[in-house]
Amino acid sequence: MEPNPAPEEEVYGAKHITVLENLEAIRKRPGMYIGSTDQRGLHHLVYEVVDNSIDEALAGFCTKIVVKLHADGSVSVEDNGRGIPVQNHPQYGKSALEIVMTKLHAGSKFDRKTYKVSGGLHGVGISVVNALSVKLEVWVHREGHIYYQQYARGTPVGEVRVLGDSATRGTTVRFWPDTQVMETLDVDWGTIEERLRELAFLNPGLEITLSDERTGKSERFHASGGIVEFVRYLNHGQKPLHDPIVLRKEKDDMQMEAALQYAEAYHERIFAFANNINTHEGGTHLTGFKSALTRTLNAYAKSSGLGEEQLSSDDVREGLTAVLSVRLREPQFEGQTKTKLGNSEVKGLVESMVNEGLASYLQENPLVAKVVLGKCVNAARAREAARKARELTRRKSLLESTSLPGKLADCSSKDPDECELFVVEGDSAGGSAKQGRDRNVQAVLPLRGKILNVEKSRFVKIVRNREIAALVTVIGTGIGDEFDLKKARYRKVVIMTDADVDGAHIRTLLLTFFFRHMLPLIEAGYVFIANPPLYRVSWGKKEQYVYNDEALKALEGQKINIQRYKGLGEMNPGQLWETTMDPERRSLIRVTIEDAVYADEVFTLLMGDDVEPRRAFIEEHALEVKNLDV
Repeated sequence: MEPNPAPEEEVYGAKHITVLENLEAIRKRPGMYIGSTDQRGLHHLVYEVVDNSIDEALAGFCTKIVVKLHADGSVSVEDNGRGIPVQNHPQYGKSALEIVMTKLHAGSKFDRKTYKVSGGLHGVGISVVNALSVKLEVWVHREGHIYYQQYARGTPVGEVRVLGDSATRGTTVRFWPDTQVMETLDVDWGTIEERLRELAFLNPGLEITLSDERTGKSERFHASGGIVEFVRYLNHGQKPLHDPIVLRKEKDDMQMEAALQYAEAYHERIFAFANNINTHEGGTHLTGFKSALTRTLNAYAKSSGLGEEQLSSDDVREGLTAVLSVRLREPQFEGQTKTKLGNSEVKGLVESMVNEGLASYLQENPLVAKVVLGKCVNAARAREAARKARELTRRKSLLESTSLPGKLADCSSKDPDECELFVVEGDSAGGSAKQGRDRNVQAVLPLRGKILNVEKSRFVKIVRNREIAALVTVIGTGIGDEFDLKKARYRKVVIMTDADVDGAHIRTLLLTFFFRHMLPLIEAGYVFIANPPLYRVSWGKKEQYVYNDEALKALEGQKINIQRYKGLGEMNPGQLWETTMDPERRSLIRVTIEDAVYADEVFTLLMGDDVEPRRAFIEEHALEVKNLDV
């Protein structure tokens, strides 16, 4: 990497490495450290290495990061930071590099002077990546030399040695995940791409390059405009009502900034970050932002005469896209996964930033203020209409209504842990499913036609839709701010649609609804997609079910009879049970959300009003489409 000037005198050395705990039990219980051993856990390993480089960028010493996905399943991360210290540690008598790579919670982030701001403070660290890698190599360019060490499943293979001279600074780590522990080595380009793009937005001026030897793809991320560019990127499939509003404040070693923009949409999209970490569950910074936003807009509406309604927090967030980023010296995250910020002092500081900054902006930009307040007032009126619609729904339970489209065939068990709900397409498939199911634990709810596209609809229209109302009532959790996961009547909600274009559309509409209005259901792992076969192949007295065209091609040249299933309704109850509903033989695809920003972007792009970005997305990714064989 090219050398880069340090913003202050370099004092980063072995004495700044603090060790809290030895490496123990990581290989025995990897899920405790990286969440899981599947693809999500694999991505976590990549993030841990990248986060070390990002922390150097936060400290002002790193301007470039290069991430490579290698053809042999390994991943390398290179930066032009200061380089991990290599001198002997004064307490342990070993190279500080070896300490960092082999000791859990060892690093300079626990020294309050070396890193004023760090995203890795509550992370599991690069030592866990080392422990879960069959091989790991590290090169350090520092003090005019290149230092190198290799490890095998966390154990050093030789001492730290000098390879030669170097005129640059930085660290390169390359690791090969261990197949004895990890279930897959298939790093997903799209997931890593979105995370690195996100980091580039959050660190203006930082250049991040991602390349993939497996496919030849390469992409560079660089955002000089920071989170303002982030908001514009998130809204590229929407119709914005104004230019992004930018708020910034710095106080008590904490930096805060927010960018917000309203669009012609009905869903809020607020992403909150603390030290570059996406705090999916929010925390004190997000609480302060939301309360200040409501208070400030209500105060301006009252003083300007633009609205008499008392705006709720939901009203002022309808159609809002916002990115909130805070950087603080000692973040207190709740849990190892770092999904919620707990620092109590942050709430008041963020409130102050929004109260002062947004109030000044509205006073100075009355035309934008009028557009924003108009949007909020309309949302308040729609909220009142939705409240009346909900009350009407409560008074007349859809489960008791004889006009319920596609009546629910419930299961006899009342234990949610063993109960499954199959949401099926049409009466024909519903009839087969009802006859073929296990009546003790499997319920069937047929839906008539395509449900409402909630991406283009206000809440009042959504709760009045009969198919959606039926679905909400049957699941039992409620919807929106009344959602209660504990009231779920089923721990498996299975979307079972035909394996054709219409079936895919219905499945997408249902997933959009769950993502926008029942997100905790997905986060809890309760939503699944059924995987019915495309073909039934028979020869003599034998038969075989085939789930994709690739598997069918493998049977070409043989004397076989092929039956193409155009829909679930073409299967008799026994066939539907055997292929798609029998827990002993079926294949269900669990719906997960690894990257909320990317998921939100895709749903907005595919289901929103703007046609051109959707067409561009389809043209770009059309050749990547393939049948799932899970």
